[in-house]
Amino acid sequence: MRDYTETQITALLGELHRRGLPHGLLWGSAAPGEKTLDGRILIDFGNSPVSTLLNLLHLLRDLERDEPWRR
Repeated sequence: MRDYTETQITALLGELHRRGLPHGLLWGSAAPGEKTLDGRILIDFGNSPVSTLLNLLHLLRDLERDEPWRR
């Protein structure tokens, strides 16, 4: 698994906010949080690993990609 910096995580959280807002996903207080013992940064919305953030973004991107088919 790749290590992410706080700046990268902040950018990913911005993308999550932009993509999630139309679907009612709101995490206004989410931010890079604590670090694990091996130095990886957790996301402060329940101290989730970055993989959770990436999975959510992947699902939102899939939704956007499939939207033209629904019309």
